[in-house]
Amino acid sequence: MTEDESQAAAEDLAKRLRLLMDVAVAESGTEPTYSQIADYLQERGTSLSRSRWTYMVNGHRYVQDPAVFEGLAAFFDVDAAFLLGEDGAATPEKVSAQLDLVRSMRAAKVKSYAARTLGDISPKALHAITKFLDEEMTHMPEH
Repeated sequence: MTEDESQAAAEDLAKRLRLLMDVAVAESGTEPTYSQIADYLQERGTSLSRSRWTYMVNGHRYVQDPAVFEGLAAFFDVDAAFLLGEDGAATPEKVSAQLDLVRSMRAAKVKSYAARTLGDISPKALHAITKFLDEEMTHMPEH
């Protein structure tokens, strides 16, 4: 793996880890701490130092440790193939659902903002804006 490929893999892993952290926040209301993750992995016989976790979650260095990946996948209840970004690995359903929810919430915020700031706009124009946003939402790529 070249240095560029390693950096790209590290950044890709970081994005998936941050996404899983966001899903965990949506599910439980709090972000899992390093200690919770490290303790979980330790129970499985895998060590994860704070610096290694920081490298991984911030995309600073690509870590190639199958035991860590398997443990993290189990912690977040996803397939390790998703975490590794393997070709053909499906996005977990709970992640897809959370992404859909976030998109809907963002669209609702845009609609609300448009309605507030475009107060003098005709109902017909506001309806056209809403219709446009709804259509854009249906054209979002699948995960």
